[in-house]
Amino acid sequence: MKIETCVYSGYKIYPGHGKRIVRADGKLQIFLNNRCRSAALKLKRNPRDIPWTVLYRRKHKKGVHAEEGAQKKRVKRTVQIASRAIGDVSVEALLAKRNQKPEFRRAQREEAVKAAKDAVRAKKAEKKTAKATKPVDKKAAQAKQTKAAKPVKTAKPMVGGKR
Repeated sequence: MKIETCVYSGYKIYPGHGKRIVRADGKLQIFLNNRCRSAALKLKRNPRDIPWTVLYRRKHKKGVHAEEGAQKKRVKRTVQIASRAIGDVSVEALLAKRNQKPEFRRAQREEAVKAAKDAVRAKKAEKKTAKATKPVDKKAAQAKQTKAAKPVKTAKPMVGGKR
């Protein structure tokens, strides 16, 4: 006894039931009943949007079909050990970095941050000293201070009503 499955609803079709339709391209489609056949061929409905089909129930994780997906997700991940050089970093350097203690990493990070801050401070101080020792051009300074004020346009008085 061969049990087929409906191409639209996904339900089982027992012998003596269902309708077989051969498409123009030679593919055989088996439908459970007229409801499935008309929904697929006449109305061209997507089975993923029809609540009673297996595809809908699988997509929206309903009932038995919700548990099918949960079992497939279990995958055991293996830890990859450094076995070769990556870029210009040798295997020994990679293993040394992996075996570092968190305290050592934290100290290294703080040291790097401190060095970066010192560099920024030095740059600022250098800028200040350069600005202070720069010869001041008196004419340019006076031109900056005594700029002529731009004439401000006053609004013309409105005559008449709104329109």
